[in-house]
Amino acid sequence: MQPFEYANPTSLNDALKLLGSEWGQADVLAGGTDQISLMKEMLHTPKRVVNIKNIKELGTIRRSGQGLHIGATVTFDELASNKEVNAEFPAITHAVLGISSPQIRNMGTVGGDLCQRPRCWYFRGGYGLLGMKDGKSLIPNGDNRYHAILGGGPAYFVSASSLGPALVALGAKVTLKSGTGSRTIPVEQFFVVPQNDKMREIALKPHEILTEIVIPTTRGRNATHEIRQREAVDWPLATASVHLSMDGSSIVHARVILGHVAPTPWAAKKAEALLAGKQPSDDLIQQAAEAAVDGAQPLSDNAYKVQLTRVAVKRALMEATQRA
Repeated sequence: MQPFEYANPTSLNDALKLLGSEWGQADVLAGGTDQISLMKEMLHTPKRVVNIKNIKELGTIRRSGQGLHIGATVTFDELASNKEVNAEFPAITHAVLGISSPQIRNMGTVGGDLCQRPRCWYFRGGYGLLGMKDGKSLIPNGDNRYHAILGGGPAYFVSASSLGPALVALGAKVTLKSGTGSRTIPVEQFFVVPQNDKMREIALKPHEILTEIVIPTTRGRNATHEIRQREAVDWPLATASVHLSMDGSSIVHARVILGHVAPTPWAAKKAEALLAGKQPSDDLIQQAAEAAVDGAQPLSDNAYKVQLTRVAVKRALMEATQRA
């Protein structure tokens, strides 16, 4: 690990003053479950590390007229044990409980989950976000078992965020603050598909800190279903998060967001359109599951993900429609 300067501010303003204008000048440390690994692997070599865990305002869960505000340094454990989250947003709770490691749930933070770097072994091996060597991507003809089946390149990594699909389905927003002001954007726009290795996979800028997530109050039904190879410490192979706005027994509007099958949480637009205006039934749910993977382009070793995604969508919709 490269030597670095360590800063431990107790206010957000002080933390923002310590950031740089370019990546590599300063990195933000929250739970550290990804950041420390990146530094050990020499993928991140910041000159300064800014610890934000002691900034109290970033560690709260509160409600306002806008919805539920979740601070960036709230841990997975704190999120999973929050009664309001459990009652109103089971899609979030299910996503958190899928993280089976007690250590990660205790240390990992909400903001860190959204900002973590891809788990793609080409990226982690030093070949960049697009897995390039000699001007060509190594991924289509390489070991691509866990890579994207949607998106079509040039990025083939999958978004590693556990909370991303559920937050997109629920219409959540993130607040990004800098020394010159703040901006709020939908979580759906926070994730970006990079077109070259100079880009990042999130919309955060080097001089900004993600301070909170705001989930609007909803009376719809929501659920998340994940499929893993192992129940122990592992990332999902496919995830589906759904949110259904209901009018009586009819679906007025649907969000079906897929995870771990594309570089960003992926909106299954055809499935959403198919569900709108209809009453849930086994046949409709099966049709939506098929529509969700329409257009999938599996690589040489990951066609199995297409069926897993169908199953994840089907089960998430079943859970959501059966919930009163």
